[in-house]
Amino acid sequence: MDDYQITTHTDNETERLAEKLASLLKPGDVVTLEGDLGAGKTTFAKGIAHGLGVKRTVNSPTFTIIKEYEGELPFYHMDVYRLEDSDEDIGFDEYFNGDGVCVVEWAHFIKEHLPEAYLNITITYADEHTRVLTLSPGNAHFKSIAAELTG
Repeated sequence: MDDYQITTHTDNETERLAEKLASLLKPGDVVTLEGDLGAGKTTFAKGIAHGLGVKRTVNSPTFTIIKEYEGELPFYHMDVYRLEDSDEDIGFDEYFNGDGVCVVEWAHFIKEHLPEAYLNITITYADEHTRVLTLSPGNAHFKSIAAELTG
């Protein structure tokens, strides 16, 4: 499937894009976030959480790996960076096949546990404030979401 690109110029713009994405997601959807340290993965995850109605402060779950939040849909925020070189399965299927939305930072470290279809978003620096987000949809559902976000 084709990739889609969106450029944002501020953290607020990145968060607003993520909020818009959240409004298009349904239970069981998985969004993976890739990018260098500091590229904006957690900022994007916060925007999705806000768009899902999560009221609690969302921060990176680097040390806990998974944080669960209640919103209009359950929101599962995973940072699997610490699972590099590990084949540990911490019940990913229960989250990926559950009734919430999963956002996975550094998802390539658990590629073998990911569901068949998900929306991958790679965030890269264009300059100090500008980010380029490349959306790679894994099926028709995510392709329609990517098209709506970029349309």
